[in-house]
Amino acid sequence: MDRLKAGLTEELVSVDKQLAEYEDSPGEGIDVSSEEGFADSAQATAERSSLISLVEQLQATRREVADALTRIEQGTYGKCERCGQEIPVERLEALPSTRLCVACKQAASA
Repeated sequence: MDRLKAGLTEELVSVDKQLAEYEDSPGEGIDVSSEEGFADSAQATAERSSLISLVEQLQATRREVADALTRIEQGTYGKCERCGQEIPVERLEALPSTRLCVACKQAASA
């Protein structure tokens, strides 16, 4: 459990550093003015959209990791939120922020 917690803590620090690089000014420096050619404007819009998507992914990852650390503190980490059974250590090592066991994840995806 200590190893999983340490890994989650490292991931949280890493995600926070990445977010700090992007969140101060997502999309800043990308000009979408109509004075440029259509292709340039389209490229700038695509770049801005890509950057916003990346920041949203990082924010979601941060929430998942922070929630996993909270579950560790509360003593509920490693228990499936759907069926209440223990999540195998192998799954937790592969996906440390997972909330569901394999069976429940497969059922939820179906």
